Amino acid sequence: MSITGGAVLLVVIWFMTLFIVLPIIMRTQAEDGDVVPGTHEGAPSNFRLGRTMLMTTLFAVPIWIGVVAIILSGIVTVDMLDWNNYLGERVPN
Repeated sequence: MSITGGAVLLVVIWFMTLFIVLPIIMRTQAEDGDVVPGTHEGAPSNFRLGRTMLMTTLFAVPIWIGVVAIILSGIVTVDMLDWNNYLGERVPN
């Protein structure tokens, strides 16, 4: 795996984790009972971007380390995922 591939993998895992973390830690205006006129009840009441990014990073980095370890160890390879033989026959090294 190249450095660029590892960085792209980290960004993808980070954003996937962000979309999981966001609804867990967010409190809406309706939950707080203080809906600002002209806004939706589901709008965040006190959104803290720094805390959200920190929690996302703390969850995403160990997941990324695990995925990179699996890829680099060879437990899962591209050949194992090519069930329909789209890549053609490969000669083993």
